[in-house]
Amino acid sequence: MNRIKKGDEVIVTAGKDKGRRGAVLQIFKDDRVMVEQINMVKKHTKPNPMQGLEGGIIEKEMPMHISNVMLFNPATSKGDRVGIKTLEDGKKVRYFKSNGEVIDV
Repeated sequence: MNRIKKGDEVIVTAGKDKGRRGAVLQIFKDDRVMVEQINMVKKHTKPNPMQGLEGGIIEKEMPMHISNVMLFNPATSKGDRVGIKTLEDGKKVRYFKSNGEVIDV
């Protein structure tokens, strides 16, 4: 079970966007995550009339390593570490380490 999933609200802990929040758009196999409006880069593109693409400079998100983000805890308004525990019925759930609150029910 992953500690961070698609759609989670995360806070960036390192890099040029440190302290910013966003939702996880995608998780890659090589321990990288793409967060909306975080780690934006400018990409120069050539025009392609066959596909209807205009040339120019576009801004897009790039993936960042999963160790540079923490799950956002709304109770404390900070990033928090995540643990995994098994409930009485055998279901695995994620929980915040600081206050023990269960994330997914």
